[in-house]
Amino acid sequence: MKKLKRSARLVEMTQYLLARPHTLISLTAFAERYQSAKSSISEDLAIIKEVFEDEGIGELNTLAGAAGGVRFVPKCRKDQALERMGLICRELEQPDRLLPGGYLYMTDLLGQPSLMQEVGRMFASAFADRNIDVIMTVETKGIPLAHATAQYLNLPVVIVRRDHKVTEGSAVSINYVSGSTKRIQTMSLARRALKEESRVLIIDDFMKAGGTIQGMVDLLYEFRAVVAGVGVFAESGEVDNEERLLHDYVSLARLTEVDLKTRQIKVQPGNFFY
Repeated sequence: MKKLKRSARLVEMTQYLLARPHTLISLTAFAERYQSAKSSISEDLAIIKEVFEDEGIGELNTLAGAAGGVRFVPKCRKDQALERMGLICRELEQPDRLLPGGYLYMTDLLGQPSLMQEVGRMFASAFADRNIDVIMTVETKGIPLAHATAQYLNLPVVIVRRDHKVTEGSAVSINYVSGSTKRIQTMSLARRALKEESRVLIIDDFMKAGGTIQGMVDLLYEFRAVVAGVGVFAESGEVDNEERLLHDYVSLARLTEVDLKTRQIKVQPGNFFY
């Protein structure tokens, strides 16, 4: 790269860090990239660090020593995230979103890239300090959420399928009982998709009783993998604790009331904010 003026270097360095979250970058690498002294690079990073923290973009962590450097950790400020989630909750309360069984139509929201980026940052902030190797979700609506979260955690995504695809080779399949419908269903994961003993973050779009997520937990047991965390975009608040199959999770929204007769819906921010 050609030598840049400081203002241009700050812009390019910021973009470089934003594109490589959770990646340790040495001062030497920056110095060589921008053909600048390490002292100048350190001053630039101090400016970027201050802006990141003041604007709620994330943290710029410094590791000392010969093998050290800086690592950008995306995070969101709770007040900013809560304000945004409040608007999302109001959108989810629209009567025409109500589906039979007390479910909400959310496909249009899950298809908005800008919204998914915001949600992905919230999940990444919630699980930033966890030791995670891979993000898992089940097809299909959880896929955009998982990929948005993976972008900010800089991790790969594995997708659990309802039906095994011959193009994925040998797979592990299990039967599980849906927590809401009490029906026996099947899910499978290709053996090549996940290394044994991986630490896995499960992301899903909606949780009622937690049967689908519990199925993924049971599937991970077959890979001797560890559940490092569970995040759900929205959860149903109308399920008793005795019925819920999962209790350790992070939710961004909570469906607290559904009246099928009047088509009234009440949604509030989830446990991530409290």
